[in-house]
Formats: sequence, C-alpha cells, structure tokens
Amino acid sequence: MLKVDIGGFTESSKKKEKVKASTRDIIDLPSLPRRVSSNWKVGAHVSAAGGVENAVMNAAKIGANAFALFVKSQRKWISPPLTESSISLFKSRMKELSYNPKYILPHGSYLINLGNPDVEKREKSYECFLDDLKRCDALGLELYNFHPGSSLGIVEPSVSMSHIADCINRSHGDTPGSKVVVVLENMAGSGNIIGSDFVQLGEIISQVNDKARVGVCLDTCAFLSGYDIRTEQGWKYVELELFDTQVGLKYLRGMHLNDSKTECGSKKDRHDNIGVGHLSIRTFAHILADPRMQDIPLILETPSHEESSKNWDVWVKEIEVLNLLNTSSISNTNAASDALSSRHDTTNSIGNAENSRGGTNGAHKLKLDSLAQSIKDAITTAETTGRRKKATKITSKKVAKNASASRGGEKSRRGERQEEEEEGKSE
Repeated sequence: MLKVDIGGFTESSKKKEKVKASTRDIIDLPSLPRRVSSNWKVGAHVSAAGGVENAVMNAAKIGANAFALFVKSQRKWISPPLTESSISLFKSRMKELSYNPKYILPHGSYLINLGNPDVEKREKSYECFLDDLKRCDALGLELYNFHPGSSLGIVEPSVSMSHIADCINRSHGDTPGSKVVVVLENMAGSGNIIGSDFVQLGEIISQVNDKARVGVCLDTCAFLSGYDIRTEQGWKYVELELFDTQVGLKYLRGMHLNDSKTECGSKKDRHDNIGVGHLSIRTFAHILADPRMQDIPLILETPSHEESSKNWDVWVKEIEVLNLLNTSSISNTNAASDALSSRHDTTNSIGNAENSRGGTNGAHKLKLDSLAQSIKDAITTAETTGRRKKATKITSKKVAKNASASRGGEKSRRGERQEEEEEGKSE
C-alpha cells in the first residue's frame, strides 16, 4: 500500500538543512477522496501552514483537481526563504498526487500595492511581489495571482495602472528564464481599488511588453462591481462581449468561484458558500457548463467552516456539487467516490439546465435546489459539530477546574487535621 509522509519541516542552518519532525501524519492514498476526471478543474484555496508542501496534501484531502495557496505569509513584508526540503517535497507530492502546475494558482500577499503613487512604498511592494514570483518559480509553478493595487485617491487611476504595468515589466526582466505568468485579479470595486472595471485590466495588459507572461483571474465578485452574471444571458454578455472585447479571453488564466453575501453592484467583497448567497446555484451551473472555463484552475475562496468543525467537509461537498454541474465528469480510479458516481444518473445534465431562453425548467430547477441544499446541510453539520466541540471543551474545563478545586480542598482539610494532631501531641 502506497503511503505518503506529510510530516512537518522546518529550519535550515548555514551548513545544512535540518528536517524537524514535529508532527507526522501517515496518509494512505486510497483513503483520500477520489478525484473526478473533468475538463473543469475545480479546487479551493488551501492552507500551507507548516510548509508549502502541506498545501498539496490538503488539496488532495478535499478531492480538488486544482488549488491555490500562499507561498509565504500573506500579511508580512518579509518571510523566511523556502527551504530545500519544502521545495523538494512540494514537487514530489505534486508528482505523486498527479497535480499539474498549470492548475495551481498561488495568491499574492495582501500587502502588495503596485499602484501606490509613493515611490518608496511602491518599491517595498515590488520587492514583496518579486519575492513571490521567485518562490513560484522555485516550486515549479506557472501562475501567480495578485490584486492589482490602488491609487489611494491621490492620483488618477490611469497613473496607478501605468505603475502596475511598469512593475510587471520590471519583474519580467528581474526573473530571466522564468515561465511564471503574472495574473491580475478583477476586484469588487470599493474605494480607489484598480481592477473592478475590465477596461482597467485591459489597459494594464496593453502596457505589458511580454504578453505571454500576463493574464487575468476572473472572480465571480465581478457581480459585486455591477456585472450581473446570474443568468445565462448575463454570463454570456459579460464573458463574450465585455470581457473578450475589453480584455481578451486568451488572457483568462483562472477563476475564483465565490457566492456573495451582498447584492449585485454592492462593491463589497463578502464571500458566501456556493448556492447560499445572492448569486445562487444557477450562476455556477452555467459557468460550469461553459467550455471556455475548461482547462483553467477554478478556485473556491468560500468559507470552509474548518474553524468550528475541524474538517473541510463543506469544501468537499462544494467541490462535489460543482463537478456535478458539468457534463464531462467521469469517475476515475483516483476520482469520484461511489456516492458521487451514483448521483450522475440524476444530475449529469445539470450543466444544460437552462433552456434556450435562459430560463430553468422545473425538473432541473429541483435538481439545482437539491444540490444547493446539500451544501447548506454540510454547513449546518459543520456548525453543529463546532458547537458540540465547543460545549465539550467548556465542560471539560469546568470538570478540570472543579476537580482541581476539590483536590485543593482535600489538601487543605488534610493540612488542618495534621495541625490538630500536632497540637494534640504537644499537649
């Protein structure tokens, strides 16, 4: 039986790297969720805690065919360099678990603002940005997704867009031989953020010299900036006419799949689970039936509810549902679970749920509603599990506290008896 050691790592000295096995977890590959073989590569932004190499296993644990990760802390300007053992294990796990680098979409630091009008601050962002690109290259990855930046309301957006393009051009020159593609993400549109308008993304790309190393990640938060993609007609209009005209479909290198807690045009980026928010399951039905979305990473950034449940069952369910929304999901030997396969006879045509008028017929509507409900049920289970664990933890603490108090009281009583005995002897 093939097994993978996903134990921890850690530090290196100047002379040699030391691998520190703080916690070791032997995982049987057959115990992992079997992955669906599909042209739509669905996954999630998984944790890289303990080392980037752990992200690969975390993706496998949820049955993902693609994944995103942070290649360093997303909230620090400077992080320790990747160790040789982390790089080696990341690559070996990618190979062993059959992950293609073209479906991995690393996410950049939240601190980066290449559009900052302040030269010193922009340079600080650039160094952080360049470090991310070099890490991606060292890991053998091909994509790097980041938020374009902000004008901070100090300069015109066009000035910040030129700064962003200049930084991208500079990074290409500073990473000779690298194949990492810089991927601009569209934004929800709050404040002075660059990228909520497709025209802005297209303008940045127009100023990049090496067009082969620049692309776009389309987040369904485009809905929040005013692009209504809830209907099939709306989706086709946004993708075929607006995005293709103003940016170019050839630059589409990935998608973030998120439902929304806020309404269309709210400009507030508040992610919700698939089928739970204002976009509804129908939005994702026509996205996952669109052949133009094939062969690129489709990444969930939805709430995992892991904090309460201590597992990723909600993501597992979301990935299962999204795979059921297209017509090309075929069970593989390392792919879909038997339970997933058994549902294909009732759901394999959901990708064609909407009719030529853009509506949804009754039978397919019920199937879509059923899939959305299955995600809601998974969330309820996770939250219930979390409450139970929290209650158990509180009860355990109370029991331990009472036991400690009881031991303290018994000790005090023994002390009093001993004092009485001593006094009796003295008399």
